[in-house]
Amino acid sequence: MDNYKGVIIEESLEDKNILNDISILKTKVEPVTDKHKTPWVKQWILHSVEIPNDEVDTIAEKLSKSLDSRHSWYTDFKNETTHYIIFRDKVFKVDRTSNEQYDEAKQYGISLGIPEYQVDFHPELKQWER
Repeated sequence: MDNYKGVIIEESLEDKNILNDISILKTKVEPVTDKHKTPWVKQWILHSVEIPNDEVDTIAEKLSKSLDSRHSWYTDFKNETTHYIIFRDKVFKVDRTSNEQYDEAKQYGISLGIPEYQVDFHPELKQWER
């Protein structure tokens, strides 16, 4: 089974120590614009990460406890079959063929006040944007 890949925004983490447990493939800094709707930060540090299959549940749980408690963020990573979508204190383990499971994660993100265009992990949205 393939490892999981995704991106973690360092500014989304209240406890950045979790990054010591994760393999970071590359890092890029992106200036924040009004479109991001995160006026409390000036930039995003984006870490492209890879998580081994046998550590994914543990890392997902740790990340859910490490995310910012004052602002709503999510992080996600996936392999060919499974997509982990992680919010503060809530982890969605989505079967990548299930629109229903994606809908549930998307609605949860929107309910936290995350802009709809940012919860763009849903496969139907991706097709629409092409």
